[in-house]
Amino acid sequence: MESGLSSLLSVSIDFETSHLFFPRIIHWILAGLFALILVTKVAPFMAAVKRGERKLPIVGEARDSFRFFGTLVLIVAYFYLMAVVGNMFPYTGYGFLFVSMGFVLLMAFLYMHEWTKKAVITAVITAIVAPSLAWFVLAKLFKITLP
Repeated sequence: MESGLSSLLSVSIDFETSHLFFPRIIHWILAGLFALILVTKVAPFMAAVKRGERKLPIVGEARDSFRFFGTLVLIVAYFYLMAVVGNMFPYTGYGFLFVSMGFVLLMAFLYMHEWTKKAVITAVITAIVAPSLAWFVLAKLFKITLP
């Protein structure tokens, strides 16, 4: 009897796979929530589309192709150049700082509808201050290594 009780109260941990315990739980919770959303929101919406009561979003709508593809190009260039510039100044975070300044400025110019002096000055100031503040907080205060 005692051996059965001691086996019930003993715990063995497989340290090679123990770190996967909570991610598996989270994955199953997220999968369940996704299925719940599909059943409660997407299925009725698609039924309404099939009946002609609603339209699919995005399909057939006008798109600003210049801004759309410009954004994609800037994002790809941002990540690529951050590594390139970061290798020029290793372990300083200057790759993040300098490339983020350019990225924020170019994104502001890309989405700027009216090119007034005030709007351009605001974009330049934002492109300098926001990444500098983020760089200072992350790299200097919290000592997080940036590219």
